[in-house]
This record gives sequence, C-alpha cells and structure tokens, in this order.
Amino acid sequence: MMMTYDSLEPAVFWLIRHAVVEENARLINYGTMDVELCPQSLISQGAVYAGLARRLPRDAAWAVTPLSRTRRTAEAIFAAGYPTAPLEVVPGLIEQNMGTWQGRTHAEIPALLQQPAHAFWPLAGDEIPPEGESMAQVIVRVGATLEELALAHAGRNLVAVSHGGAIRAAVAHALGIDATNALHLSVQNLSLTCIERHARGWKVVCVNEMAGF
Repeated sequence: MMMTYDSLEPAVFWLIRHAVVEENARLINYGTMDVELCPQSLISQGAVYAGLARRLPRDAAWAVTPLSRTRRTAEAIFAAGYPTAPLEVVPGLIEQNMGTWQGRTHAEIPALLQQPAHAFWPLAGDEIPPEGESMAQVIVRVGATLEELALAHAGRNLVAVSHGGAIRAAVAHALGIDATNALHLSVQNLSLTCIERHARGWKVVCVNEMAGF
C-alpha cells in the first residue's frame, strides 16, 4: 500500500546553507561546480558552527548534496560538538545548474541574458541557461525531493546541508510562491531554515536564522 501524509507524523527539515567558498570561486558563477570552502571561514566562524551544533536536534538524520562543500560544512558542525552522524547524499537538493554559464565571471553574465536580471540574482526566475536549469525548474526539482524525503522521514527530524538556491526553492515550495518571489529571499552562508511537512501541508518555522549570535 502506498503511504500518504494523512496517516503519518510531521517531518521536520532543518536546512543549512554551506559555508563560504574560497575567494576565487566567489568571482564566478559556480552553480554545481565542486568548489572548495574558504579555509579561513572554518576557523573564523567557529561560534556559528558551535551555535548550530547546539541548536540542531540530536535525533536527526543528516543529508548533504553531491558537492563537497556541503559535506565539509556538515563535518565542521560535527567537529563543533554535534554527534557525528551518517551523511545521506541527496542529489535533488543540489544547487541550481547554471549550464554553460558556470565558470564565467559575474561581469560576463549580463550580455548572455535573454531576459532582464532579477534584482537579487544574476538572472530572471524563469531564464534557463544553456544546458542548465531555471530557478522555476529548481523549485519543481527540490519540491519533489522534499515530498519524497517527507514520506521517508515521517515523524523525524532531517538536517540537510544544501545551497542558497535550493533552500530558496524549498521555502518557495512550502509557501507555494513562484521563482521571482523566491529570489527575494535572503539565505546566507551557515544560516538555518526550518520547514515542516504536516498532513495538511507545509509550515515554515524560520528562514535565514543565524546561530551563534
């Protein structure tokens, strides 16, 4: 028999954006490129890692994306005091794929656009980079992934270290808003966003909360 939400306990998602990437990567549109974290941030933001370690529920399952910056961020939280946990790799929570625009500098992107850029993102919510995906498509992908995870983790907490675009997409899915509105959301590095899947729908508990301050 197929499980439905009607008979299941809520699933609680604790979404964390990975730490700041190294300086050279910040100069380009890196999207799904596997760039390194800034080594200094692993030291200078120790209070934030410790704050997350205290804030997160101890009984949670953990997930990361295929990109190493999410795994390294999770490991830094473990090192700051959270008990080490297995890390499930969830490709559906990966960052927006910027296609052939990945690796290009921010200054190069405006000339490539087919639509005016969003006020707070290099491109419009429904602009699709060549061989990539639009923010609107990210919302569909992330939303489907969350629904599957909610069934698999019913009645449980799941901590997922992900990316700014994917976390905006998760909130957009929970609220039922479009890509243009989703891109107005601020999701800072190492911020915490919490959403819950109940039988009656999604509930947003917090967005872009900073621990350790």
